[in-house]
Amino acid sequence: MITGKQRSYLRSLAHELDPTVFIGKLGLSENVIKEMEIGLESRELVKVKLQEGCDLDPKETANELAKMLKAEFVQAIGRKFTLYRQSKENKQIELPR
Repeated sequence: MITGKQRSYLRSLAHELDPTVFIGKLGLSENVIKEMEIGLESRELVKVKLQEGCDLDPKETANELAKMLKAEFVQAIGRKFTLYRQSKENKQIELPR
């Protein structure tokens, strides 16, 4: 579980990121989950965008993915959301205490 200060720090990092995973009308497919897994392991912080054809709710989807991937929900703005998970082998982000 991350603290409010850590979440705020991650939000500041996520502000500069472009979405790397896009969810379309097929919703949470195996490929989307696989891409999220790869992104979290290599970058630790992943921004996701729900495309126009997608009927999913961003916050619900973010929380569902966070649970499935054992990640932390950082934020959701509009149709975009950000997740964080500390990498086991490729640690890049140093969280404040």
